Amino acid sequence: MRKLNLKKQWDQATPSWVDFVRTGKDYHRDELNNPTMFEILGNISGKKILDLGCGEGYNARIMAKKGAKVWGVDFSKKMIDFAIQKEKKDKLGIVYHPADAYNLKMFKNNTIDIVVCFMALQDIRDYQKAIKEAYRVLLKSGRFLFSIPHPCFETTEKQNYKRKLKDKLKEEMIHFKVKDYFNAHSYTVPWKMKRLTQHFETTSFHRTLTHYVDALRDAKFLISRVKEPKPSKKGIRKHPIMKLHLIIPQSVVVEAVKL
Repeated sequence: MRKLNLKKQWDQATPSWVDFVRTGKDYHRDELNNPTMFEILGNISGKKILDLGCGEGYNARIMAKKGAKVWGVDFSKKMIDFAIQKEKKDKLGIVYHPADAYNLKMFKNNTIDIVVCFMALQDIRDYQKAIKEAYRVLLKSGRFLFSIPHPCFETTEKQNYKRKLKDKLKEEMIHFKVKDYFNAHSYTVPWKMKRLTQHFETTSFHRTLTHYVDALRDAKFLISRVKEPKPSKKGIRKHPIMKLHLIIPQSVVVEAVKL
């Protein structure tokens, strides 16, 4: 497999991504994945939390406002630059590091209460090392919580089915044609939605549920919870196309505990 410059892709995408997130255009985050993630997180006041793949800091700021002490790590320096600029304005006490998720050398062993990874683990090439690093920095009984696109329903043909659903939201059975599920591979993600200020492409990595479960087991994590988020009623009212995800899950959330 040719070496992809993943950092360069996200550095180039940063300005458009920042606008996308900060102006409320990322409705799958706000109305689908975040509600489930934060429900599982529960009361995080006073907790020390590490946000892997934090991007420009959107969720890190939410957690800080809920009373957590938050650190954010992202391999895109441009993303971190935007996060730091916002922190200078908001003064929430968040500390950001430009670093790979699989090389958390700035954190000591057994120091963090919770490690989170919001819809980013699928973009990390060395996900197994990242999971082991999460285990290393966590305190005993600490939690690792991540969300990823649902591996069973990743397909480049999703947009065709969304258009079908958007046509008066017909109550018809919808299915995705899943190709080569068991073969782990990289694939291009074309970000071409109209709500983006500029289109861009990134690279993600398809892995089966077994790949993720095996990586958690190898790191000595115990899986404590798995949930497949559904859109909120408010989200469907605001964005009717999200009704699709009452039929087919867009993502999966996994919580694991350090033994």
